[in-house]
Amino acid sequence: MPELPEVETIRRDLSKKIIGKKIARFEILKKTVVKAGLKEIERVLADNEVKSIERRGKLLIFELSDNFLLIHLKMTGQLIYRYDHHEVMGGHNLLYEFGVLPNKYTQVVFHFADKSKLFFNDMRRFGYIKLVSKAEKEKVEAGYGIEPLSTKFTQRMFREILSKKSGIIKAALLDQSAIAGIGNIYSDEICYCAGVLPDRKVKSLKPEEINKLYRCIPEILKLAIKHRGTTFRDYRDGEGKKGSFVDFLKVYSHEGEKCACGKGIIKKKKIAGRGSSFCSECQK
Repeated sequence: MPELPEVETIRRDLSKKIIGKKIARFEILKKTVVKAGLKEIERVLADNEVKSIERRGKLLIFELSDNFLLIHLKMTGQLIYRYDHHEVMGGHNLLYEFGVLPNKYTQVVFHFADKSKLFFNDMRRFGYIKLVSKAEKEKVEAGYGIEPLSTKFTQRMFREILSKKSGIIKAALLDQSAIAGIGNIYSDEICYCAGVLPDRKVKSLKPEEINKLYRCIPEILKLAIKHRGTTFRDYRDGEGKKGSFVDFLKVYSHEGEKCACGKGIIKKKKIAGRGSSFCSECQK
């Protein structure tokens, strides 16, 4: 599943291509991903304009003339922008085979007035597109926690968030209603950066460990954005390229290998319901 760095990379890339474009037609090929009245969304999107693209956690928000379009890629979602045989894509590359568009995974197609197109593909159909009003958008956004790269994410706020948690660290980092956008990959890397085990109880953290976690959250996320996200098999950034942060991962996907600390072997076990990687020598 794309996490904050991957979704932010896609947002930036698509913003360069489709902001200001008028939607001539919204074509629905598969109904399941459209979470709204089909006739209504076709009518509203026709002749509408993409004003901006925002991100809230892992959610993309297209601002239109009078409404908003929520797009969540979930596990296997992919957006491909095509114009004059040039493409900008973001998401899961396995859904795009042999240059064929639309294909069996294509759910909807945005037809823009300048003849360019935006394809939304999704193999497992967990992703969705939803048309909402400003009030509905704000209600959805209110369900998310603080953006960890915003100026509002202060050390004091982070301490307040943790003070309300009674479980383990990893679960706290994955809680989208507390901190938006962190998933399995980056929670493991953040814990490694801070030198704490992901299954530590939040209440057991010392002040200096909380400070390390706080510093590591934006540090890891910013570095991942700089390297355009993480690719293992199929994720691609908005330029159709692999995210190179995979070269900077310290623990995630490295189970069984020797840790960079030179003392431990990276282990993996289920923590907070997710396969989690860590080094028990340099993480305490």
